[in-house]
Amino acid sequence: MSIAAALLPNKASAREKEHPKFDLAPAASYVCHQTSEKVTIGASVYDSAEKAKAAFGKLNPYQYGVMPVLVVIQNDSGKTIQVDHIKVDYVVPDGSHVDATPAADVRYLNGPSKPQQVPSPMPRIHRSKNPLDAWEIEGRAFAAKVIPAGESAGGFFYFQTGYQPNSRLYVSGLREAGSGRELLYFEFPLKDE
Repeated sequence: MSIAAALLPNKASAREKEHPKFDLAPAASYVCHQTSEKVTIGASVYDSAEKAKAAFGKLNPYQYGVMPVLVVIQNDSGKTIQVDHIKVDYVVPDGSHVDATPAADVRYLNGPSKPQQVPSPMPRIHRSKNPLDAWEIEGRAFAAKVIPAGESAGGFFYFQTGYQPNSRLYVSGLREAGSGRELLYFEFPLKDE
């Protein structure tokens, strides 16, 4: 299975076919990466319109207060790794952790403001579509449950914060599928590239 195949479900819906393919690089090729127990995690912050365009098209989530971080995991351990309980935190320089917002909840963040109601017997309410309610947000989110030996998976995690220099990414919850043994956590600097 290729890296890109692990990002998207096997059955491509009609909406998925409308969107351009988003290819992932090998985990070790990202400036921000760490290897432990033959598992490599690479990450990249998508905080510019230029970077966001490749993954999200015209949408730049960062301009709406949501920082997408691409996480790619390469499993060279020889054992299947469970990632269904993965936890990814953005750690700011003071040591505070910012939890990732589930991709399904991003559409409810920073939506357009409520329309002003005009005094009339039957006010008309026009609702604008929230730009964060786009296929790409959930369609490009990290969705893998397991990563077989020799395979990769990747996708985005979303944080309600802005990028801060000297921040780190903290990844935990990876387990060997056969034994259930949890791998050591990963914590590495997250640089704006």
